[in-house]
Amino acid sequence: MRTLWVVGAVLAGVLLAGCGDPRSAPAEPAPAAPQASSPSPTRQRAPAASPSPPAVRAPRVLYLGDSLAMEAQKVLGQELRRELKAEYTSAPYSGTTLCDYLEGTGERSLVPAADKAAALVRRLRPDVVVLQFWGNSWGYTPCMDGLTYTASRSRYFTRYAADARRLTEQIAAAGAGRRPRIVWVAQGPDPITPDRVRRVNALYEERAGTSGDLVADAGKAVSPAGARHTWTRYLPCTAQERARPGYCTQPGRGRTALHRADDPLHFCLAPTTSRPRPCPVPSPGILRIARAITETVRHGTARPLQ
Repeated sequence: MRTLWVVGAVLAGVLLAGCGDPRSAPAEPAPAAPQASSPSPTRQRAPAASPSPPAVRAPRVLYLGDSLAMEAQKVLGQELRRELKAEYTSAPYSGTTLCDYLEGTGERSLVPAADKAAALVRRLRPDVVVLQFWGNSWGYTPCMDGLTYTASRSRYFTRYAADARRLTEQIAAAGAGRRPRIVWVAQGPDPITPDRVRRVNALYEERAGTSGDLVADAGKAVSPAGARHTWTRYLPCTAQERARPGYCTQPGRGRTALHRADDPLHFCLAPTTSRPRPCPVPSPGILRIARAITETVRHGTARPLQ
């Protein structure tokens, strides 16, 4: 247990450094939509006119989370804009957990009042709120009141489930009649406390099922085939990674790196810095996670938006 605590303390510093920008990332203008191609001519008699289906507009997406979201925020924005023409805003903060985004935590939170989840929902009116949290278990965010996974697992999970419920309720209330859909991001394998991440992901599934929201199983995209909760540093290159320079990091062996040798939790292949930032180098794990989230947002907004 002491060894686990020491490893956790070292990784806590890495988690606090992260790879993201602690300030809200401004949404860039969405690219122009491509012109639709002309329909092919037909010799058949045209059917009777029917009402046109409602137009599906580009979704407004808000992305919140900890250092995993910080390092991925730029890539996710690129994917959402290219695939869905989304209006995108991100406001991740390193070292945070669910309670940091709850209104009412005040100075005990690492997230300022203006960037609380409910405050951003009221201001931005998003259609989708994506929440990506590894699950703070080391007690370095004040709003956790010193509660850690190693000290009391039952209390840790009870508190985490309660915070997930409260965050869902605050986001829903802030929608003021136009509730955004929440997408919980299921995490990849945890090499330090493997059972913890299984249970955190299960809490996301339970919360989404209870409130009618969604889970993006991004963790599956960074896990070996058939071994969802087995941690690995390398995976076989995908066709997309082989086609993109810098993404198939070991082309001779057909493998790509997900993690740095000195950081088994983050997916940015650049060294961490004292000032968090979006990942500045091609990182296959981040791209895989971003694509999984984008597909879930696509399915969640397939119906016409209000």
